[in-house]
Amino acid sequence: MKSPMNINAAAVGRPANRARRRRADALFRIAASGALVTGLAFLLWLLATNFYGARNALMQTYLAVDIDLPVELNGVNHSGLIKTALRDLFPEVTKRRDKRQLYRLISSGAEHTLRDAMREKPQLAGQTRRFWLLAASDVDLWLKNKDNLATETRLSPQAVAWAQALAADGRLEKRFNLPFFTAGDSRNAEQAGILGALVGSALTLLATMLLAVPVGIAAAVYLQEFAPKNRLVDWVEININNLAAVPSVTFGLLGLAVLINFFGMPRSIPLVGGMVLALMTLPTIIISSRAALAAVPPRIRQAALGIGASEVQTVTHHVLPQAMPGMLTGAIIGLAQALGETAPLLIIGMVAFIVDIPTGMESPATALPVQIYLWADSPERGFAERTAAAILVLLCLLAVVNGAVAYLRNRIAKRW
Repeated sequence: MKSPMNINAAAVGRPANRARRRRADALFRIAASGALVTGLAFLLWLLATNFYGARNALMQTYLAVDIDLPVELNGVNHSGLIKTALRDLFPEVTKRRDKRQLYRLISSGAEHTLRDAMREKPQLAGQTRRFWLLAASDVDLWLKNKDNLATETRLSPQAVAWAQALAADGRLEKRFNLPFFTAGDSRNAEQAGILGALVGSALTLLATMLLAVPVGIAAAVYLQEFAPKNRLVDWVEININNLAAVPSVTFGLLGLAVLINFFGMPRSIPLVGGMVLALMTLPTIIISSRAALAAVPPRIRQAALGIGASEVQTVTHHVLPQAMPGMLTGAIIGLAQALGETAPLLIIGMVAFIVDIPTGMESPATALPVQIYLWADSPERGFAERTAAAILVLLCLLAVVNGAVAYLRNRIAKRW
């Protein structure tokens, strides 16, 4: 039995302990809130930086020239027509060196645009028509940054004077950069687009999903529900956990050694890329799927077995539907990781310069993260804004995929 003196001491000490706990709780809340605010600030800074860098990539400069179309359109020198139209705008340019600078105001792909326009409208033969053709990257950068005196330009003073004259005459105009979303890669920044990389990423991700998700879920179900508890199974589980921490470049080296060098599969195709990324994402899918299966309450299994269901029926009819939302979450985490990977694809050769849009799993292709890497490494200034725009497209793609899976997960979720 406690003495009155001990009781009074305990009573006096309790308020002090409560005050100390309240101070500790308050400090913890402040630290947690500060961490959250700091993370959001870094995220907003990242998004704002990319938006600022990509704002000009959505607009592209076009130059208007008046071209005298010949009566006979077969065998026309389209590049010569464009050069003639430029010389007509600046008849004082007579030296060969100055002419070369003048011709560089228009993109090298402008002749293909003119050729396609003449094929679509052959009735224009023999007429003089104004065509808006793609300007060169240096002209595009100059027009977008001409009000910023601190911005340097690669145009010579004479070329700047020509560009100023064209702008004053209304022959330079910024339009929405639709080719950025509809064209493939190019050596010239003004012609480069992301469609080829987008299709390559979609095909690679499709191959990854078809290979990794069924195998990963099946492996998780077996290990969690049916596998015996012995040393072999323990060894497999340990290795799966270890593989989840292996650097992604290691899987690229594995794909290079086994799939390409041993089996002789071609480089730079979505099928090989999907197989390598499937190996990389399998541990993530297996671990998350096992965690989702383990989270199903035991009473679900006991109730099913109690009414006479077999183990397979219990798992397929009762456990899997309850664990499917968690499995989808694990699968999308693995696929999102695969969508943003670059190192394994670089190792297996998906770093090649691909202009054509891939048409199948065995077509040469590159992926959007690899495209971003190549553009970021380019010394051409015109690729800088396209790099930022491609990063935003990749972030939007990840957000759409995560949103779709979250919607499906909520639709099929079951409560117990």
